Amino acid sequence: MDKIKRTSKKISEYLFFWTLGGSVYYLLEILFRGFSHWSMFVLGGLALCFCTFQGQSMGWSEPLWVQIFRTVIFVTALEFTTGIIVNKWLHLYVWDYSDQPFQLWGQICVPFMILFSGLILLGIFLGGILSHHIYREEKPHFYVL
Repeated sequence: MDKIKRTSKKISEYLFFWTLGGSVYYLLEILFRGFSHWSMFVLGGLALCFCTFQGQSMGWSEPLWVQIFRTVIFVTALEFTTGIIVNKWLHLYVWDYSDQPFQLWGQICVPFMILFSGLILLGIFLGGILSHHIYREEKPHFYVL
């Protein structure tokens, strides 16, 4: 029975962070761009899940810059994959970074990677604090260096 409770708790945790991350990112897009797409909800949710669970898996023992770097790479790979699917294959044209410097096929670019690193920092803080308070996970300790 204990294994069932732990599994149920983890599923609840994943769904909570996915829904929260998706909702927040979707709302940010509406506020700053005036529109969004359901794929951005999925992407934002996965990003917050990764922000949270990468910290938990390392016991919150790594410096923030390492966590941010790891998560930026993950989120950028996810954004690239999502962009290839929704923008190139499905021709939905949700975003296009072709006019940005240091871009790849209009799907990712360095300026937005830097911008997203600020959101990722907030996601790491939010995920760590909420997972501790809501799910009684290990209390996060954030280190700069």
